[in-house]
Amino acid sequence: MAVFEYKALNKKGKNVSGIIDAESNSAAKAKLRQQDIFPSALNKIESDTVAKEKKSKSIFPQIRFFTRISSAELSMITRQMSTLLSAGFPLVKAVSTLVPQARSKALQKVLSKIKDAIEEGSSFANALALYPNVFSPIFINMVNAGESSGTLEIVLERLADFNENREDSKNKIQASLAYPVLMSCIGFGVLLVLLTYVVPGIVNIFSDMSQTLPLPTMILISVSSFFKSWWWGILLTPFFLFFLLLLIRKTEKGGYFIDNLLISLPVTGNLLKKIIAARFTRTLGSLLENGVPMLTAMHITKSIAGNRVMFELISKACDTVEQGGELGNVLINSKAFPNLASQMIKIGETSGELEKMLEKTADLFEKDVHTAVTAATSLIEPLIILIMGIVVGGIILAVCLPIFEINQLIQ
Repeated sequence: MAVFEYKALNKKGKNVSGIIDAESNSAAKAKLRQQDIFPSALNKIESDTVAKEKKSKSIFPQIRFFTRISSAELSMITRQMSTLLSAGFPLVKAVSTLVPQARSKALQKVLSKIKDAIEEGSSFANALALYPNVFSPIFINMVNAGESSGTLEIVLERLADFNENREDSKNKIQASLAYPVLMSCIGFGVLLVLLTYVVPGIVNIFSDMSQTLPLPTMILISVSSFFKSWWWGILLTPFFLFFLLLLIRKTEKGGYFIDNLLISLPVTGNLLKKIIAARFTRTLGSLLENGVPMLTAMHITKSIAGNRVMFELISKACDTVEQGGELGNVLINSKAFPNLASQMIKIGETSGELEKMLEKTADLFEKDVHTAVTAATSLIEPLIILIMGIVVGGIILAVCLPIFEINQLIQ
């Protein structure tokens, strides 16, 4: 069955648009007319394979923006799916019902194609696996485990909770860092304007004087001249360094070196370890709790570690577990993983309640990260103000010192 995207008029004469599935173009039009919708444009949505082939043949492929499916929208659809299945809806009917409920056309298209795949005999997990850019390995494997155990609606509800908790933690950290970053950018911009435009006009008066200028004034003149001549380089340098680090991080050795350096830093390194530990334990705990086998779950968490040192550590742990060893024993001997988290995982393995202990570990470290970020930002904000005050005060002092000397000469 094909999927069509339509633009039409309803019986009230208003413009409407959406997605509909039908055997052919004429069948789609007939189906719409039965709903008192009169199509003005009807386009067949091609399969991903055909679309990719056409894109590769195009000399200037079209760049499409704003087609990314947000995590919040995916969580909402997942929770609605769980509710419909719990109410007794068949899977195909539930997916079909959610197609018009999706906010973005991208998700509407994906859901329509998933429904078609299920109708053709594919399992829900295999249909989701056709769209790896939308559904993560965690999502697909948990759905697969839910289908196998007959608890798909429960698994989908837990997936929605998992995604919402992860987004909530991410948003809290971003919100805590937003104000200090904004203040730093504004402070740097003000300093750049002062040294590039304001200060040169003032210090030119002193540079023409025959008398020897104070050291702070001479330093200010030199710094101001440098900023005036190379302001564009100063602005471009952070972007250049950022892209250089990205290129280095893409290489195996360079990426490992940077990742190892990041977790070895005294303050931010410990915070990063806690973030990675929280992500690892939360993901592994959710997978295990929903029936995903231990080795499969660990391979999934390895792929989302986001750090090459941690990736290597989890790979080593996978080999150990596969040979009958314990996860806690591998983690406890590593400096890349917080010792408290390793101890809690080891206790969970010993007591036979690893899933619950992983969830508790994730809760603990997520709270620690949020507390640490909040405390750090509360210190960063006055520190930025203090630094700006010192810099501006130094500029004022460098400008005023020659004036004081001139007054003394006049007297």
